Amino acid sequence: MRRLARERGVDLACLRPTGPGGTISREDVLEAARGEPLHGVRRAMAERMQAAHAEVAVATVTARADVDAWAAAGDVMPRMVRAVATACRSVPALNAWYHGDTMRRELHQRVHLGIAVDTEEGLFVPVLRDAGALAPESIAAELEPLVASVRNRTIAPERLRGATVTLSNFGAIGGVFAAMVVVPPQVAIVGAGRAAREVVAGDSGPVVRMMLPLSLSFDHRAVTGGEAASFLGALIEDLERVD
Repeated sequence: MRRLARERGVDLACLRPTGPGGTISREDVLEAARGEPLHGVRRAMAERMQAAHAEVAVATVTARADVDAWAAAGDVMPRMVRAVATACRSVPALNAWYHGDTMRRELHQRVHLGIAVDTEEGLFVPVLRDAGALAPESIAAELEPLVASVRNRTIAPERLRGATVTLSNFGAIGGVFAAMVVVPPQVAIVGAGRAAREVVAGDSGPVVRMMLPLSLSFDHRAVTGGEAASFLGALIEDLERVD
């Protein structure tokens, strides 16, 4: 069996035995050999997510924002960037790093926003530096080349480090709500689902509005449920502004 595993490039220590008496069978080795080993970005992503899942006490809250006033006018991402930065100013506890080994929380004055970008090779999270200082009209101009540098593989390594909070617009691909992975030392990730027209209660009866589903996953070791709910409320308040 060792020879077969060596020939097929299979690590016996990683197999789950199904043979008699808990032994590794030939079928176990052959099944493992048919799998695709992860390399590069996907392997790094797998390792990072596995470590995060083992360490972080994740909780998720969800809500919807009424974006009917502006949804037809443009991309959701610039508005989301502004809203996340505004919410971070309102509730600084979520724009923070938590160091589990020392049980120390590090609050950040500036919002260095990680932007989750899905590619065929795996997930990249480039960082939009000092997002809270960007004028609303310049956010899109900053985002476009940043995302493009990921897709054409020209992004500098330092632009993938130092995020204080992360934003995922997974709704651009599909989905409504999500329980997302918080990657330490960050304590929060905001997700925007796919916006859709829904019937909601208006002042004079039912109305149809464009509603944006929002998810906020946070590290419950460092963030309270009240802080998370307040952050989500501040996020919604900014998204529902007409300007």
